[in-house]
Amino acid sequence: MKLLLHTCCAPCSVYPVKVLRKEGIEPTLFWYNPNIHPYQEYKARRDCLKEYAKKIGAELVVQDYYGLDEFVCNVNSSACNLSRRCEEYCYPLRLREACEYAVANGYDAISTTLLYSIYQKHDFVREILQALADDYGLTFVYRDFREGWEEGQREAREVGLYMQKYCGCVYSEEESFIGRKLAKKMQKQGVSPTNWNVRKVIEKSKKDGIIDLNKTTSAV
Repeated sequence: MKLLLHTCCAPCSVYPVKVLRKEGIEPTLFWYNPNIHPYQEYKARRDCLKEYAKKIGAELVVQDYYGLDEFVCNVNSSACNLSRRCEEYCYPLRLREACEYAVANGYDAISTTLLYSIYQKHDFVREILQALADDYGLTFVYRDFREGWEEGQREAREVGLYMQKYCGCVYSEEESFIGRKLAKKMQKQGVSPTNWNVRKVIEKSKKDGIIDLNKTTSAV
């Protein structure tokens, strides 16, 4: 089996690579993540993965494209619901590119480290990559890598990998650093968020004037 493993970052690669190698599968790591912004964050994650791949002796393919303008334009288009940007644009974009590369370069199997993170939409990732694999004539190697979340995170820290604080895009950065604080503040004000999606909490707060985002840092 010749497996291409779409890889979102080094920390999320630790456990999946270990599992696959134990099964006798040597994956080629594939970097294509134009969803990561700003540029210094993109560079930090990319370079960390390069160093980690060398450290563990793994082959790495880097499709080096920092796609801020294209990403923002597409997730803000009328065809994309911002709160569903992951499902409608981000996951399909990256996983389709991985499948296209796999087919063009003689790989017969595909998988992704997105199946490791407890913060990703696991079932959707599984569904869309299965569909893409079928379309491209590839074998989808599915593993629920989440079972090794704590183990992988611990090992990543032990070897000194760069540990990012949010998923990748500017919207997830806002959700991570502002959104959760907004939700807590709204609850304290007696306004209970009606949807778990923090993006909707942020947009509702802007629309209803519940809280001034410019003062969020000092106010919460």
